[in-house]
Amino acid sequence: MKKRLLALGLTVTLALGLTACGPKAAPETETTPAQTETTPAQVETTPAQTETTPAQSETPTGEKNEINLGLLNGPTGMGGAKLLADNEAGATANHYNVTMGSDPSTDILPKLNSGELDMAALPTNVAANLYNKTGNVQLLALNTLGVLHILENGDTVNSMADLAGKTLYAINQGSNTEYVLDYLLTQNGLDPDTDVDIQWKTSEEVTTLMASGEIDLCMLPVPAATTVLMQNSDVRDAIDLNDAWTQSGAEGTFTMGCVVVRSEFAQENPEAVKAFLTEYEASINYIKDNPEEGAALIEQYGIVPKAAIAQAAIPQANMVFVAGDEMKSISSYYEVLFAADPTSIGGSIPDDAFYYIAE
Repeated sequence: MKKRLLALGLTVTLALGLTACGPKAAPETETTPAQTETTPAQVETTPAQTETTPAQSETPTGEKNEINLGLLNGPTGMGGAKLLADNEAGATANHYNVTMGSDPSTDILPKLNSGELDMAALPTNVAANLYNKTGNVQLLALNTLGVLHILENGDTVNSMADLAGKTLYAINQGSNTEYVLDYLLTQNGLDPDTDVDIQWKTSEEVTTLMASGEIDLCMLPVPAATTVLMQNSDVRDAIDLNDAWTQSGAEGTFTMGCVVVRSEFAQENPEAVKAFLTEYEASINYIKDNPEEGAALIEQYGIVPKAAIAQAAIPQANMVFVAGDEMKSISSYYEVLFAADPTSIGGSIPDDAFYYIAE
């Protein structure tokens, strides 16, 4: 039987909810792991915004396209750290006015809707929801695959089918996290309501309980999962849900994070959008290829509070850059969410106009 429990417990500040999610009653506020994280970076600006360095003062931003960009703490924002550093140094083709946030429903969505932000990182379900409700945004790029992991203190679980008869502690009931878990259990012949005892708690509770050894099995996103693995050497990464998605025969790509653009801005500033995509792809690749340097930047901009954890999380964060027609591979993931709860993506599968395809 699934339960909701009150949040309690002390944990490190990087329990990232990514995964994508909010309550059924308000799907437009669904969050990802990056969204439930509470870090010192819960402010609306990065150091690039609050400080004026010599490089910034010497670079005439009036000659550049100005882009108001919103990024999220956690996996969804990790790939943008090099872009923030280059922007602060005046080394980007565009000039980015950056807003950092932890919860898209309060930190990002209102500013997209008002036009204060031109582009923003969002959970993929929130992007679809916003498009279906307003039609004012388009999908620019996919940036994060699934970041959910099942951790075990033991060696009995190696597949989703092995969860039969087990008690699994998980987060974000009534969200994409639950829908994906239920889907994968069903694909492996299990009834989520009867075959697995899923105990729903907060990220903070699950992280604390697993790191302390009080529970033996949980599902967490990166980097909360990374934190547990670093704190408790008896815990192992039993299942990467990206692998489970593929092994279960699911179609398409399990993709939890993306970047959207206001449609009006994209139409009026195609060259700025093109430059952003080039610079953003380079930033993601830099973080993946240079984990030590990238982790330092991730900490510097408050995306994850500790560089050591960020560095360990980078290989698990499943950062990608997918743009153009290839983005449409996410439609199968949207179909899974729609089948579980149509309101989770705004009531319908996004049509082709949702995808920004440069001419």
